[in-house]
Amino acid sequence: MPDACVLFARRQRIRALWRPALLLALMLALVWWFVDAASEQYRWQWYRVWRYVGSWEEGSFRPGALLEALGVTFRLTLASLALSLVWGGVLAVMRFSSSPVARLLASMSLGLLRNTPLLMQLFMVYFVAAPVLGVGPFTAAVLSLGLFEGAYIAEIFRAGVMSVPRGQWEAALSLGMPLGMAARLVVVPQALRQSLPALAGQMVSLIKDTSLVSAIAVADLTMRTRVVITDTFLSFELWLLAAAVYLVLTSLVSVPARLLERKERS
Repeated sequence: MPDACVLFARRQRIRALWRPALLLALMLALVWWFVDAASEQYRWQWYRVWRYVGSWEEGSFRPGALLEALGVTFRLTLASLALSLVWGGVLAVMRFSSSPVARLLASMSLGLLRNTPLLMQLFMVYFVAAPVLGVGPFTAAVLSLGLFEGAYIAEIFRAGVMSVPRGQWEAALSLGMPLGMAARLVVVPQALRQSLPALAGQMVSLIKDTSLVSAIAVADLTMRTRVVITDTFLSFELWLLAAAVYLVLTSLVSVPARLLERKERS
């Protein structure tokens, strides 16, 4: 029986891998077909693009403008993700609070953040809050993305907690656990497992939303791509390359999340 369980778990992991890989392969094949079909009327100049990715000089690799911008996107994503998880957890706790003031403040914050465009929030933080706080464009972008995505994560956390059967609470309390211990040891782990698919989807949205920070002069991948296009007029090549990079980044989030989800279910 243990061997059968191990074999089943292995098959589940393989299945979780090949589906996203097949989807990625199909999308890359579609892009290749588009490039090949367009080459009849457009002269591709990929050889002019790669120096903006990086180059070898005197035996060492020197990153180009696009690779440096990718590093900015990485840092922006990680910082915003950390802030959104903390902010989402705080809002979720406030939603479950016994204080009507805390519940009201959480509801108002969620309504304001979820029902206004992210781009407008970026402008408000950058032009209004950032000068008061004395922070630059990168920090303003992190604040905007973290607060915006945290509002959605708060609802994901709340839905995960509410999905845990009430009997789990009653069983933990009947064993003499304090309310906080019951939540930390019994309810929250189950809620996180239930929330994992939605959290992965929100992380993908966060990666894509980072492209908006170019509107407030953050030198991320999107902004650097636009600058290079202005210098080279290689619109098709550079936008295809940037889209491929975002596709790889979101796939790097989706595949491990799917594997972890399969592991939790097995």
